[in-house]
Amino acid sequence: MNGSGILGVLGGMGPLATLDFLRKVLDATPAQVDQDHVPVVTSSIPQVPDRTAAFRGSGESPLPALVASGERLKRAGAGLIVIPCNTAHLWFEPLQKALGLPMLHLIDAALDETDTLVAAGAKVGLLGTAATIESRLYVDRRDDGRHWLLPTEIEMNTWVMPGIEAVKAGDRPAGAALLVMAAQALADRGAEALLLGCTEIPLVLDNGNAPRPVVDATAALARRSVAWALAQRPRQEQAS
Repeated sequence: MNGSGILGVLGGMGPLATLDFLRKVLDATPAQVDQDHVPVVTSSIPQVPDRTAAFRGSGESPLPALVASGERLKRAGAGLIVIPCNTAHLWFEPLQKALGLPMLHLIDAALDETDTLVAAGAKVGLLGTAATIESRLYVDRRDDGRHWLLPTEIEMNTWVMPGIEAVKAGDRPAGAALLVMAAQALADRGAEALLLGCTEIPLVLDNGNAPRPVVDATAALARRSVAWALAQRPRQEQAS
């Protein structure tokens, strides 16, 4: 197979979120037999420096580690790279420049799906890491009149970050309890939908326990990745 049809997943941030993304790629693929599925190579190296600490200036940059993982994917034949980690997209542009490969932007995928769920100008609650919230990674991505509702500092420190950390530590029940409370606080302030802007959050929060409809950024990226992979197949058939 020509390498241009291989999806490269730059993961490990965290490992469970990477597995969740891969499962969602499978779920999004219209397949009847093994050969119908998307060809994927994954670099799941969890030792990438902490993205929130780096953003705040209290830790080393994750960019060298991201580039190293991306180079592994490139050598493995990836024709497109995706990163199932929201906060890592703070380094998206320099990473893409260093790798010289096409990449899909997770935030764009999530925002496009938000547009299909709620009307323009709707109030959308955003849950994510401290760096994702503080950097305005979602809020400043598009000037489309959307009204964002963000967790307060107390909510971030009491519910959101401890909830994400609980999921990373393997305690999903505790993570779910904390993140449901954060979601409810946003709903109480008028959120019409909730955008899950951290790939750990959809592991414990979904339409089954959230107080408002959710946009799963991980699933949005998976669907867009599958669409890209399926679009490559006619080109591969012509080249074969």
